[in-house]
Amino acid sequence: MEKKIEIIAVDFDGTLCSECYPAIGMPNLPLFALLKGARRQGKKVILWTCRCGDLLEEAVAWCRMFGLEFDAVNENVAQTLEQYGTESRKISADVYIDDKACWPWMTKQEWEQYLAG
Repeated sequence: MEKKIEIIAVDFDGTLCSECYPAIGMPNLPLFALLKGARRQGKKVILWTCRCGDLLEEAVAWCRMFGLEFDAVNENVAQTLEQYGTESRKISADVYIDDKACWPWMTKQEWEQYLAG
């Protein structure tokens, strides 16, 4: 049975925009289109970033300029809180989109090559 994708967590720097922290880089327009479409389908989108304070507010406002709203920012969506009754440090999502992510099911040889750089 395939898992239904309901919640998507997405990183900001290097993912929604090109990496140029603390400035904001160029937008990843295909990803913006994908996430806006996912929200139209009823999926929840969480911004999951290390930015905080004014830099976080700037990032959220910048995404809004491209038509992307978030169901949560650096926290779980309401349905997760209702389901588990607590807020954990780890954001709960069905998919995590992040420039630092890698595929966990690589072979040992693929992992060794990846970690060797």
